[in-house]
Order: sequence, then C-alpha cells, then structure tokens
Amino acid sequence: MNIRLKPVTRDNWEEAIKMKVKESQRDFVPSAAVSLAKVYIKPDGDAIEYIPFSIYDNEKMVGFIMHAYEPDTANMYWINGFFIDQNYQGRGYGRPALAEMIGWIKTKFPQCEEIRLTVHKDNHHARNLYKNFGFSPTGEIWGEEEVYYFSVKGDIYD
Repeated sequence: MNIRLKPVTRDNWEEAIKMKVKESQRDFVPSAAVSLAKVYIKPDGDAIEYIPFSIYDNEKMVGFIMHAYEPDTANMYWINGFFIDQNYQGRGYGRPALAEMIGWIKTKFPQCEEIRLTVHKDNHHARNLYKNFGFSPTGEIWGEEEVYYFSVKGDIYD
C-alpha cells in the first residue's frame, strides 16, 4: 500500500465525483461533488479556504478527503468529506489516508495546533477510526454530528 494525496484538478475531478460510499453511509458524508461545490460556494464564509484531495494507492484513486482552514489561526484546520470509495472499503485505507492528511496539514501549516472534524452520531466505524487515531470529542454538537479534535503538538505522528 502506497497512500498519497493528490489535489483534485481538471485532470481527475470526473473520476473523483464517480466515487461513492455504500448506500447505508450516504447520510454520513457528502459526495465528492458536494465537497467540490463548497470550494466555489464557500458555505462557511469567505475567510475559509478549501483544498480537495483524491486519495490514491499508487495510481489507483480509492477515496476523497478535503481540508478546510481559516488562515492565521491555530485551531481552525478541518478535515471534511473524508471517505473511501465503496469498492475499496475494508482494505485498511482509512487510517493511512487520515495520517497522510494530518501530516500534510502539519507540514503546510506549522502554526496549526489542533485539527478538527465532525462525525455523524450514527457513523460508528468513523467514530472508532477517529478515536483510535487520537481524536477526542470537543463536546460540541452540530445537528447530527459531533465535533472532534486532534492536538497536533506532541502527537505520536510528530
């Protein structure tokens, strides 16, 4: 397994939007198309920047993940829209893809002290992945989703 993140560009966006999660997971995560629309629409405000990535195992696209951040902050670094395509789930891609995204954020934004994400209350698989990785609930609830955070300073991936 050789997990890499590649920005979604005009060369790979069509492949990215074809990826899907299982029917039972569709309420838990937005499609790649919806995530890509956020880049243009900026639903969280003009100050937020979005960087969408496809997740690759060598040259094979296996998933999608997006980073959203507010410049010049220490804790407004978010992972959103993270999913592994239904055809590649259960093969161990989630944890290394998450580690790759966190490593990228830490390298690109050395001022980042905390990475956040939201997870649907019924998405037990994702909650377990995040908790086992070192994310903790903040106690905040946004609709059907809990906000989790990962402290970057002194983490085991530092």
